[in-house]
Parts: sequence; C-alpha cells; structure tokens
Amino acid sequence: MTAKQTFINYLAPADIKVNGSRPWDIQVYNPKFYTRVLAGGSLALGESYIDGWWDCRALDQFFYRLLKARLDTKVKDWKQIFHVIKAKILNLQSKSRAYEVGKRHYDIGNDLYKNMLDKRMVYSCGYWKDAKTLDKAQEAKLDLICKKLKLKKGMKVLDIGCGWGSLAKYAAEKYKVKVVGVTVSKEQVKLARELCKGLPIEIRLQDYRKINEQFDRIVSVGMFEHVGYKNYKTYVKVVNRCLKPNRLFLLHTIGRNTSSTTADPWISKYIFPNSVLPSAKQIAAASERMLVLEDWYSFGPDYDKTLMAWHNNFVKNWHKLNYDQRFYRMWKYYLLACAGSFRARSTQVWQVVFSKNGVKEGYRSIR
Repeated sequence: MTAKQTFINYLAPADIKVNGSRPWDIQVYNPKFYTRVLAGGSLALGESYIDGWWDCRALDQFFYRLLKARLDTKVKDWKQIFHVIKAKILNLQSKSRAYEVGKRHYDIGNDLYKNMLDKRMVYSCGYWKDAKTLDKAQEAKLDLICKKLKLKKGMKVLDIGCGWGSLAKYAAEKYKVKVVGVTVSKEQVKLARELCKGLPIEIRLQDYRKINEQFDRIVSVGMFEHVGYKNYKTYVKVVNRCLKPNRLFLLHTIGRNTSSTTADPWISKYIFPNSVLPSAKQIAAASERMLVLEDWYSFGPDYDKTLMAWHNNFVKNWHKLNYDQRFYRMWKYYLLACAGSFRARSTQVWQVVFSKNGVKEGYRSIR
C-alpha cells in the first residue's frame, strides 16, 4: 500500500478526504507530504502546513473531526517517544528554564496581542454564558473569578501569571483590593505596569517559586500549564505557604482528560516551550494534605468560541502586524487546531476553588 493510500485510510474514520471539496477536507500540494507525516506524526503535520505543503479551508473543523475520531492516538513516532523520555529525565520547567516561555511566546510583541485579544488584553478563556462579544465574555470571566474569590475591599491578592494585568486591574478597580502580579515575561511587565498605573498594583518579573509573603487571596489564570508535572507539588506548596489560614485560592487552567508528562510536540516546539497540560488526577494529587477542594467548574467549549474570536481578530488585523507569511500560517494553525481540540472535548477548561483549612460555613458555588 502506498503512503498516500495509508494516509487516506487513516483519515477515513473522521470523514476527512484528501483533495475533497468540503471545508474540512485537506488539499495536498506536495506528494512527499504523506511519507513526511506518517513518519513524523503531529510535529510533521504542523511543520508541513507551515511549509505550505497542504492546506484546508477550515482547519478548526479538520481538527475537530480528527480529534473527535481520536485519530491522534493512532500515529506515534520516535520523536514523540523521545519527548516523553526527555520529560521524565529532565525537569523542563525548572527555575533555570522558567523564563524561556516568556521570551519565546509572550515577548514576541505586544502589538500581536493588542490586535488579537479583547480590549482588556485577557489571554485566557472567556466566559460566554450570557456574552455575545469577546469583550463581554472576558469581562464576565474576570468578574466570575472575583466573585468566586469573594473579594472584599482592602484584601491583598496574589495573581500568579498575571499577564498584562487585566485581572489585577479589574479587581483593583471594581473590588478595591491590592494586587501583586508576577509573570516571567518582560514585555508583559512593561505593558502591565503602564496599564495599571495609579492603582494599588505591583507587577513583578518573578518566578512563582520565589514568592514568600502572605495574601488573603491567590489566583492563577492560564499559568499552571507552564508549571510541569514534576513541579505541581512545589507549586501547591508555594500557594499553601503564601495563603493565610481559611482563605481562598482559585486555579484557572486548561486540562487534559488523561494524565501525561508531555505536550503535543508541535505546540512545544513552536508555541509554548516546555508546556504540559495537567489532568484532574494530577491537580487533585498535588493538592492533597495542603488544600481543601471547594469547587470544580468545567467550561471547555467556551475556549472554542474564544479561540475563534482571537483568530478572527488576528486575520482582520494582520495588515497592521509586521510578521512574515510563515508566522501567519503558524499562528493560524495554533489558534484553529486548539479551537478544534476544545470543540472535540479533547481538552478542557477548569476553574478550581481551594481553601486553606476549609471554609467553616461551607463554600457556595457561583456560576
């Protein structure tokens, strides 16, 4: 059987055709594509797309069908096995590597994120329950977090992975709290300090492991994905050390359905170096004996909508940006592949509320 026919057979359970006419069908332009992907798996699939060897009118629909049919579990290559072995031997998210994702992803240009995100520059899943626009969805998410944390005037809040300060600014303005935000991105620090000027907010370029002071509330949104499975317990120890007794911690993170030690090889190489998504089991295990689980909320489908909105902004504002065509294809692939993943429910979004020592009167879930 030829490599082409093998690949065609591989896609058949997902009802994806090669050179078909539907939006999710792929168009192959280089005959070497088939052997390259069969040998190189997901990494080769993404790299060959960047190289222009194939295309698809609706990448999000392509990945939705591929992942819904669980075809991602059918092809494994030696490079993926190497990533697993490497992750087990090394601590890819050690202190010495902590700032790598900041340099390679978040520092690539604030202009990109200004033109892709909402007006508050929130780089995490929006909350679309009652929202019709990206701006409203992100504002609703920020307010949901503040309400879940039961913020009160004068509280001191730690935001681990504060981004461009969107949550810190919202909480300080709307709930009159003081905020310390930490990030590993120099560009985020620069812009966050500018956006939060005049408010009781301190933005630091700091690894979470170096924080050693007490707070009334701790929150972390879209940062736990960079912690790494070898450091989950260390992360929770930091939260436990810095959280005052009987206070609340909210963890907002993307999650996997199964436990793993590595991320997708293409995502690791081109988008988020040294990242890995946690499973519910890994989060629960890391928090044992230190924190009390009060509430767990899953709303992964909302990230599909968020990513599609980011993609629309990215395409609409592309002419304002100074990046090359390869970056355009890489970023489209990233946004739409992730949208398809959330649509297929291969990945999730969780907001988990913990307390230190438990909430005496009980915690009431807020949706």
